[in-house]
Amino acid sequence: MQLDDYIDGLGDDEEARRRQLAKEKSYEITEYLEDVEQSIDETLQDDTLFGSTAPGIFVGSSSYPDVSAGVLAPVSEPDRAAEFETGPHWYKRGYTIDDVFQSRTNLLNSAKRTNVHVADEWDGFTGVQREVAIADRPVDVELGLDGRPEVDMDLSVDDISTPTGPRATAEYADLAENPHVPKPVEYTLSDDDWKAEGAMTYLYNRGLDVYQIENVLAAGALGETQNRKLVPTRWSITAVDDTICNFLRGQIHNRPSVDATEVWYNEYLGNRFWVILAPGDFEFELVELKAPGSVWNPAGRGYNVTSDYEGFEGRTSYASETAGAYYAAKLGALENLADRGRQAKVLVVRHVTPDYWGPAGVWQVRETVRNAFEEGEPGEAETLHDAVRELTPRWPVDIDTLRRNSELVAGVQASLADFGR
Repeated sequence: MQLDDYIDGLGDDEEARRRQLAKEKSYEITEYLEDVEQSIDETLQDDTLFGSTAPGIFVGSSSYPDVSAGVLAPVSEPDRAAEFETGPHWYKRGYTIDDVFQSRTNLLNSAKRTNVHVADEWDGFTGVQREVAIADRPVDVELGLDGRPEVDMDLSVDDISTPTGPRATAEYADLAENPHVPKPVEYTLSDDDWKAEGAMTYLYNRGLDVYQIENVLAAGALGETQNRKLVPTRWSITAVDDTICNFLRGQIHNRPSVDATEVWYNEYLGNRFWVILAPGDFEFELVELKAPGSVWNPAGRGYNVTSDYEGFEGRTSYASETAGAYYAAKLGALENLADRGRQAKVLVVRHVTPDYWGPAGVWQVRETVRNAFEEGEPGEAETLHDAVRELTPRWPVDIDTLRRNSELVAGVQASLADFGR
């Protein structure tokens, strides 16, 4: 499909509806927090949470290496515990930002201050936390708390990790059942000398999604036994994305290029993604256009434009401008290229609209890019530069701004139409 026909086919009715909803900035989550407080009062028995079903863990980064490490368990509806944990099912079910916040608000983070150097420790609270993390389904636990939970939302300042809800200091944790651990995870645990990067790649190749691997890495259950340590959740998310990206980039290193310039589009949670694949050796760039009034540019008068880029040989430094979103978007693109056995120059343009009023976590970047390739056929253009010129009217910044902030757009020449914008 020619790119101009592809663009004309994108309707605005749903965009307008969501824009209005975001403008209203739904405050249902505030009321939901009150419901959570009531659920805590009804569920707790003498500061003990009985029969809860823990779907995951959370490891903080403050005061590293002595971090706050916790078990996440619902304060109500334990039979829905798996739904409350971050994963691709949120995208498939069309979760809104409110849905994300409500799911995470229902998970009590029962935590203890723990040194990250856990090596082969599987006893006590640390052991329970690690058992929960390596299981492939929620685990029944009993949690003893030191005082009443603090009910509020803990939002990540960098939008990498998903928000967490109520927090409490844990006195103890006991397993109420034997966790079900996938065979590939058992295998990596049994190898004392397997480095973490190789173990992550093995788990991915055995069918574990990055969300499961993130939990296992955060629990310090990968790597050489004597060096195993807890990894803060926000670090583990980016570490797994980056490791799997490096593996996939190696898979396409000598593959043929895509034949034509393709433009894929998807939007979710007030984020619009344009993914351009162009013939050539692999390069990748993420350009973010953050609207005034969006969560990461709340008081701005104009668009905040950031970008990170890598060439064929990859990066040697952290993508500091776009952070975890860079690795999540790259993973979605590389998975598609690896499945096709092709490589390409990849430009991802993320338009963060005012609809994105709350930080939902970097998972939504990963899933929106992943699913961009699953919904319909792409638009086509002659070259990457042609695609950029045709798409620029759909973006909220002009071509000069893009050229100043993007390696891949830098060589695009302006047309007479651009001067009339």
